[in-house]
Amino acid sequence: MESSTKDQAEGKFHEVKGKLKEVAGKLSNEPELEAEGKDEKIAGKVQEKIGQVKKVVGK
Repeated sequence: MESSTKDQAEGKFHEVKGKLKEVAGKLSNEPELEAEGKDEKIAGKVQEKIGQVKKVVGK
C-alpha cells in the first residue's frame, strides 16, 4: 500500500474513532473523553490531508 493511501486510510480511521469518543463523552457527561475525541478527530483530518498532499506530490 502506498504511503499516501495508508495515511488517508489511517487518518479516516482516527477521524471516525475520534468522533465516536466525542459522542461517548457527551453522552456519558465526561468532558475529558469528549476533548480527547475532538483532538483525535482533528489529528485524523490532518493525517488524511497529508496523505492527499503526498498523492498529489507523488510520494
